[in-house]
Amino acid sequence: MAKQHRSVKKKKLGNYPHTMVVFSISLALFVIGLFGLLLIHAGKLSEKVKESIEMQLYLDKNLTGVQLANIQKKLAAKEYVAIKGDTAQVRFVSKEEGAKQFLETTGEDFTSFLGENPLRDAYVLNIKAENTTPVLMKGIQNDLEGVEGVFEVQYVESSFIDSINTNIQKVSIILLGFAAILLVVVTILINNTIKLALYSQRFLIRSMQLVGATGYFIQRPFLNRAAWQGVVSGIIASVLLFALMQYAYTEIEELKELRNDEQTYILMGALLVIGCIIGFLSSFRAVRKYLRLSLDELY
Repeated sequence: MAKQHRSVKKKKLGNYPHTMVVFSISLALFVIGLFGLLLIHAGKLSEKVKESIEMQLYLDKNLTGVQLANIQKKLAAKEYVAIKGDTAQVRFVSKEEGAKQFLETTGEDFTSFLGENPLRDAYVLNIKAENTTPVLMKGIQNDLEGVEGVFEVQYVESSFIDSINTNIQKVSIILLGFAAILLVVVTILINNTIKLALYSQRFLIRSMQLVGATGYFIQRPFLNRAAWQGVVSGIIASVLLFALMQYAYTEIEELKELRNDEQTYILMGALLVIGCIIGFLSSFRAVRKYLRLSLDELY
């Protein structure tokens, strides 16, 4: 009776289990991406906080409708005025509306005992986030006071603006610090994962050396696979991030105000590049290590 031989699957160079490696890299990149999304949304939030600072322009009395329209047109053309969509953030507040707001806020109707409304018509405008430093705000105030028909320009105290800028800067530095630490930890994690995956290939690497294969020939399949694993892991991490982001936007409507699609797509592209580079370099270091080990050190 003929003996039945069990077929033994030969190991191929660079053919090591990749599921664990892809899973580990995807998880690590997902964590980096999650932190990146936090930074993007925090940056958008700081921008909105700065652009919420209002500058009030009180106008001369008895201006005609044409004069008011000309003033609004001049204000909207200023390069430091915030833009939302395609609309300059310039809002007209009539003296009647101002009196109504005062009544709603304080509960006192000053027109009843004064006999007239002493308030002035005004334009309220928001300034672009990058122009909200105390020095620039002072320059903007001087510029606006030179507009014909403007009586006075007021805005919040510079100490408040300083406080906002200082706190936002501190938070940004802390977040960037955490991001840098996280990137180092993730790099070490991916490096160790690939090193462990390549451990099963150490004897095959030595066999290839013994039959005269060059270092480049031995490294090439490992590096190619590692680069593809990094790209696939980046795609998986990006898909998970996108799904999480859409779920968050559905559950919390206010988050949509902080979305920045351009930066988010850049982040997802960066995850592919980071995964590819870290995987490539980790494999390169691991294979070089096994190429240099003596036979006794392989055991």
